Amino acid sequence: MHDILDLDRYPLHQIGSPAWNDLVARCRADLARDGMYNLPGLIRDAALERMVGEIKPVMDTLSFVHQREHNIYFMKSIPGLPEDHPALRKTKTINHTVCADQIAQSLLMHVYEWPQMIVFLAATMEKQALYPMRDPLARANVMAYREGEALNWHFDRSEFTTTLLLQAPDEGGDFVYRSDLRSPDDPNYEGVARLLRGEDPEVKTLKLSAGTLNVFKGKNTAHKVSPVRGLRERMIAVFSYYERPGVMFSPEEQRGFYGRAA
Repeated sequence: MHDILDLDRYPLHQIGSPAWNDLVARCRADLARDGMYNLPGLIRDAALERMVGEIKPVMDTLSFVHQREHNIYFMKSIPGLPEDHPALRKTKTINHTVCADQIAQSLLMHVYEWPQMIVFLAATMEKQALYPMRDPLARANVMAYREGEALNWHFDRSEFTTTLLLQAPDEGGDFVYRSDLRSPDDPNYEGVARLLRGEDPEVKTLKLSAGTLNVFKGKNTAHKVSPVRGLRERMIAVFSYYERPGVMFSPEEQRGFYGRAA
């Protein structure tokens, strides 16, 4: 794993050591302050090149084009909100998705399944344990965004999202977010409407570099990926872990996300 990850800078393999504990504490502090933490350069350049080389032919020929119009909630309606409420304004998302079963023997899946990575992530999220998803399609996905394509405003269903940027685009493809736009006690529909109109001054933009691991709390923080510009596509891996083993999507969810069921 030393040839794949920069374990000199990020000692994920030294579980319980002072350096490991310091890194976990730093990541927890970043999560508390910023709602995310980043490990730039976690993937070594040569390994990153190999990952992209393994995935790109699959992306170019076998990826599923996921295109839909949606509101920020990914729901058809919200109880108590009229259908024409500005918080329910629809936007468009399009990407190209490769599923875990299409890259089962890849270097990326080796990183996803590495036990020390999973222990480290659980510690930073202050979880007793995390488990790889059992779902053969959803456990790890790679999404590509090409010229003019974007992931539009949304809230995440899960508490944490773990991503690894494999390739940055020529231009655009920035991570744009608005921290704590809502809370469990306050849906803040008027604030959501202001955000969708482009009138929220607290929106921030983050430009990630290839090889960066990002862990993000997106359940109450609205976020999107800005449109990609140029010939070089934005390619990002999404790792799915859960606090219980054996998690699967339903066949309906699989078809909705990937156009097929396992």
